[in-house]
Amino acid sequence: RSDGGKVVLDYSIAPTENGAAWSELLQGLRARGIKDIQLFIVDGLVGLQSAIEANYPQAKFQRCWVHAERNLLGYVRKNDRREIITDFKAIRQAENLQAAKERLAAFSAKWESSYKRRIKNLVQMAELFTFFSFPTAIRQTIYSTNLIESFNKSLKKMARRKEQFPNEGALDRFIMTQVMEYNDKFENRAHRGFKDCHDTLDSMF
Repeated sequence: RSDGGKVVLDYSIAPTENGAAWSELLQGLRARGIKDIQLFIVDGLVGLQSAIEANYPQAKFQRCWVHAERNLLGYVRKNDRREIITDFKAIRQAENLQAAKERLAAFSAKWESSYKRRIKNLVQMAELFTFFSFPTAIRQTIYSTNLIESFNKSLKKMARRKEQFPNEGALDRFIMTQVMEYNDKFENRAHRGFKDCHDTLDSMF
């Protein structure tokens, strides 16, 4: 939320992550009255961006830098990994969008001859830079999906302890309990940086 409160709004139990599943989830949010969302931070899952554009066309779209880094590593020779990731991280650590674009150009010039297709894809991925249009105080939070990933990691850890669920209803009740506990813990805690720019974020709607 713009005030820094962290809330899991909904979840879905689906056989696979695809456009139809994401669209159903987002339609459910709209039906509950959630009309205005400033920013989606996503990891590039198939069908997700099109579902967002169909249901929240006014929202901005940020691709997760952490996932982009991991994907890049999968295409890079072992001897180049440390250097190329250092160079790639320097792009998002730039002071502003103009500086980031200049670093991206330098990154491309340095590595394109070795990894032409991958570097071309990154250069064309404008959604990596959306976070620069938000206040500096929260950029370290919104360049990746780390906030929800920490919850997902905790959820998976708790689920493994259960070993198995007898049916989907049992799984649903388990997830609902974890979501409620998370929301009770974090809903009224402002995440770092958001208090400093709450009014600015509200004015961006």
